[in-house]
Amino acid sequence: MHFTSEQRLDDGVLEREFTLGEIPGILWTPGSVSASAPVPLILLGHPPLGLRKMYPRLVARALHSAAEGFATATIELPGSGDRPRWPAAEQARSDLRRAMGAGEPVSDEIVDALILPLVEKAVPEWQAALDALLSLPEIGGPVGYSGGVISIGIRLAVVEPRISAAGLFAGSFVPRAMFEEARQVTIPLHVLLQWDDEGNDRQAALDLFDAFGSKEKSLHANMGGHTGVPQFAGDAAAQFFTRHLK
Repeated sequence: MHFTSEQRLDDGVLEREFTLGEIPGILWTPGSVSASAPVPLILLGHPPLGLRKMYPRLVARALHSAAEGFATATIELPGSGDRPRWPAAEQARSDLRRAMGAGEPVSDEIVDALILPLVEKAVPEWQAALDALLSLPEIGGPVGYSGGVISIGIRLAVVEPRISAAGLFAGSFVPRAMFEEARQVTIPLHVLLQWDDEGNDRQAALDLFDAFGSKEKSLHANMGGHTGVPQFAGDAAAQFFTRHLK
């Protein structure tokens, strides 16, 4: 991990940009953090729109988490931002836009082509980032995962034992194969669902929640579209991580 820049934000939160090989990322730590008192870590997931575009939302989540005593970090997803594009993924996005523009159902083939290769590449990268982040003296466990592409969160919850709890957003397409993986998830889950999400199959989201194998799982459904998540929903997620990571 190579730090490339740093700046102080509100309340003294330290923001450091880094690269991990060719993967860009950002780490935020509370102003009071020190090597003698390492803090828990939350990995901030996001959709594959690029860190620059997602930065305002990510930094708001990071500042909110820092106020609760958490460090947060995120990395650029494969094929996003300045990372090399995938022709197959670009074709899948084009097929998705065409289907949705025509008012047609989004086929399982499109969803698989769009999501499964992303999961296969992104999850090992998140694990490599976690290795590097936990080697820093100011970062300790436990670790949570929050938001982003829900299929990435599912796979991480299954294969990464260092993740103790996850807050997932049921706002992205989910391949049918991920439903079987969901049954293997056992960590505490906080799942957010926007009831009128225009790009999400509500019944599929409910079926996915039912499939999760966790003994502790909660579904928080709110009226409104994809970008209409109310502030109190974020507050509830923060309380969830405080319970399970502190």
